[in-house]
Amino acid sequence: MHKHLNWLIPAALAFTLAVPPALWAADEVNLYSARKEDLIKPLLDRFTEQTGIRVNLVTGKADELLKRLQSEGINSPADLLLTVDAGNLHRAKEAGVTQAVGSEALAAAIPAAYRDPEGHWFGLSLRSRPILYVDGKVDPSELSTYEDLADPKWKGRICIRSSDNIYNQSMVASMIAADGVEAVEGWAKGLVANLARPPKGGDRDQISAGAAGQCDIAIANTYYLAAMLTGSDPADRAAAEKLRVFWPNQDGRGTHVNVSGAALTQSAKHRDPAVRLLEFLASDASQEWYAQTNGEYPVRPGIPLSATLAAWGDYKADDINLSRLGELNAEAVRLMDRAGWK
Repeated sequence: MHKHLNWLIPAALAFTLAVPPALWAADEVNLYSARKEDLIKPLLDRFTEQTGIRVNLVTGKADELLKRLQSEGINSPADLLLTVDAGNLHRAKEAGVTQAVGSEALAAAIPAAYRDPEGHWFGLSLRSRPILYVDGKVDPSELSTYEDLADPKWKGRICIRSSDNIYNQSMVASMIAADGVEAVEGWAKGLVANLARPPKGGDRDQISAGAAGQCDIAIANTYYLAAMLTGSDPADRAAAEKLRVFWPNQDGRGTHVNVSGAALTQSAKHRDPAVRLLEFLASDASQEWYAQTNGEYPVRPGIPLSATLAAWGDYKADDINLSRLGELNAEAVRLMDRAGWK
């Protein structure tokens, strides 16, 4: 945390502006980030070293930061919002706390599918959400698509987190876009019937449950599997090593992907340096850092991958514009509720 922006108190949402406009410096950017500090701070330090522009970082949960921006309104000190999942980025846009950015560098660096059509947000790293299976418990030739997970042959064999998780909501939204509400509702009911246990925990917990014999299949973002494989916890590594990656829907629309991304806030007082930071995070060097260090995929091809990511092989990603995931989020939540997805 830095200077006057080190007072994020998640439980308190009635925030006030602590710094008068006269003290805002031209050579700084105020960043609200829903990403853990160690997942973004090295890049921010590199940006400061290269440009001399200081980045004041405030971290918190995605929902809390959005509420904070809404509470602070036009007086918010934040220049950029960095968050995970296109659903969260869309919510920020719909809440009126972001503004459009016209940048040739960003348009050239980030494929259209991974940025808002109106320029309100930009994907900076890519997260895949494939099927993970326990080695020796599942023959990969049995696997094919997300839709197939509703088949009764998987009864009692699937682990997945709850329906209130934005990652699952976005996955279901992508399926609605491809298959329609009626078909996906039937699929969701079949998936629920095939669960090995009631949904609980995060993506790491689904991986650990598979390794512990509680299920044969887990749905989780590859970022978490990579983090467990390369982390310092021997138990995490041992668990992750028992699972394999299967890329579903390769003969159709492709595997579901999402992004972590950023948006210029409506209240931005340091617009030019903030856009410069956005462009830096989309640069080749930053994209390679994500791929080599952070266990995430770059948002475009041609960037070298880490050995962990490369070992999983190439895959076809769903090319739906991720703004649709936000637009269909409410429908996805209602559908999951009707299906009994806890």
